[in-house]
Formats: sequence, C-alpha cells, structure tokens
Amino acid sequence: MDLGLDGKVALVLGAGGGLGGAIAKTLSREGVVLAISDINDDALAATAAGLAGESLSVEWDLADLDAVPSNVSMIEEELGPVDILVNITGGPPPTLVSGQKQDLWSDQFRAMVLSVVAISDRVLPGMIERQWGRIITSTSSGVVSPIPNLGMSNALRLSLVGWSKTLASEVGRHGITSNIVVPGRIGTKRIAFLDDARAKRENRPAAEIAAESEASIPVGRYGDPQEYADTVAFLSSVKASYITGSIIRVDGGLVPSI
Repeated sequence: MDLGLDGKVALVLGAGGGLGGAIAKTLSREGVVLAISDINDDALAATAAGLAGESLSVEWDLADLDAVPSNVSMIEEELGPVDILVNITGGPPPTLVSGQKQDLWSDQFRAMVLSVVAISDRVLPGMIERQWGRIITSTSSGVVSPIPNLGMSNALRLSLVGWSKTLASEVGRHGITSNIVVPGRIGTKRIAFLDDARAKRENRPAAEIAAESEASIPVGRYGDPQEYADTVAFLSSVKASYITGSIIRVDGGLVPSI
C-alpha cells in the first residue's frame, strides 16, 4: 500500500525510546524526512543510525518550553515545515495518585502535557496554511483503564485525550487530523522497567511478573514495537484522512472495556 508519505516532513518526539525509535525508522522507510528528538543523546544517535533517508537529530528536554520556538525553527530551516507531529513523552515514575508532592505534579505536567500543547501550537499554523497535517499523540492504556501504581500517568495522560479530541474538532476542516494512540504492553525498556518495579514491590521474580502479564493479554504476548509503529505510520498517511478525534488501541486485546 502506498501511504503517500514520500517527501513529507515529520517530527518524532521521544525517538530514542523503543516506540519512538520504531516509529521514526518506519516513517523513514516510507520516504519521510525525519526530525527526531530525545533528551538522551546516545539513544537518539542509535535511532538516527537506523534511518533510511534524510534526518536531523535534536537533543531536547521537553520540560524546557522555552526551547520550543528555536528547536522547531531550526527543523523548519533544515528540513522544511512539519507535516506530521508524533508526540511521545517519557512516563512519570510509578506512584500512587495520592500524596505526591506538588512540585512533582508540576514538573511532570510541564514535560508530559504542556510540551505537547506548545509544540503542536507551533507547527499548526503551517499545517493550516498548507491544508494538511497529522498530529498523533502516544499515551498509555491507563487513559482507558487506569493502571495501579501509575496514578500520575493515568491522570496527566488523560488530559491529552481531552486536548486531542477538542483539537480534532477545531482543525478537521483544514485537512488536519488529531488522534491518540494507546499502547498496551509493548516489549520496550519502559515495560521491562515497570515489570522490574512491580517485582521489587511484591518481592517476586521479574520473569514471573512478565509471564503473568503476558497471560492476561488475549494474544498471549507482549506487542512488538514494529506493530505499534505500523499503526502510527498508517495514521500519518493520506489513507487515514477520515480518522480523527479517535483513540486507537494497539494492545493485543488487553484493555477489557469496550
């Protein structure tokens, strides 16, 4: 299937991680010109090494909102205006939702939510001018079914769902789509970290935790990052022009709700 992405410019945040890296590589193979960013320069370099075409790497701390205008301007000068924005932010530490310090809430809200809003607002005028754009925001299955001990993630990522749905209604007439993608348990370092954290809390082997988790998924395994990336690539494409304001689950059937 021709996704019609050749020559489009994409900015993929969190591209040094398992999901962001897979998305960047997949879009690159489709002929997309890539700007990739991450706070971890070494992880970013590893992703850049696997890209098929033209790219620009930007070391970027998403909590630094003052860096948004200059970083996006640099991308536009080097590659051209952004057609596709893939928002991926790092997850907060595993916590209860109650009893957390206000500074932690504030810091995480800035990095996980305000950064997405600010970067999207920066690229949207160009998308409106060109009458085409894709804004895809990766969240967590916790926005559909809250995950125990990920209270802060459940709460903050839900605000992005409301933002994305509202944005879809505002920009749809301009040929711009805005969608949320929800990963279930995809086999990344983040999932391994969460399994290890639970194993320590419960004083059990991490392998036992992972086996129980896989058994709870209808397809019987963790997802492959490539499966997630393929979904994002389709949502980025000209073929997905009538999909907007949606929450797309890539979870192997894990979330039990309809």
